[in-house]
Amino acid sequence: MGGGFVVGALGLAHDRRGVLDGAWRPYSRDNAAELPALISALTEYLGPVTRVGLDAGAWDALPTRLLDDDRVVHIDSFPVGDDTVLVTRGDQDYFSLLVIPPHALDPHPDPRDQHRGFFTASRA
Repeated sequence: MGGGFVVGALGLAHDRRGVLDGAWRPYSRDNAAELPALISALTEYLGPVTRVGLDAGAWDALPTRLLDDDRVVHIDSFPVGDDTVLVTRGDQDYFSLLVIPPHALDPHPDPRDQHRGFFTASRA
């Protein structure tokens, strides 16, 4: 599986008071390797994802759409430089994830430390 998506850190708490709903640490900037795994994990946790918005400058060439179980997921990309992923479920249900760059963390982290960091980011 690609990226290090941590489902427990996706702040689907009933209040959703934070700016971010979770965090994602991809293993690389290769969208062909990372995006399908992220979309699959999000779909399993949130239900069908319809759109993913990414910072165009942070990724190798981005597609305009991907298939996830025969459903089209639209990929938007803009040069925003803010290290976030915006996820749309349905028509107007949005989630914002902080992207932790692949090189930012220890390549062999203690999962307990990684979970604490993602949880803190989701409450920012």
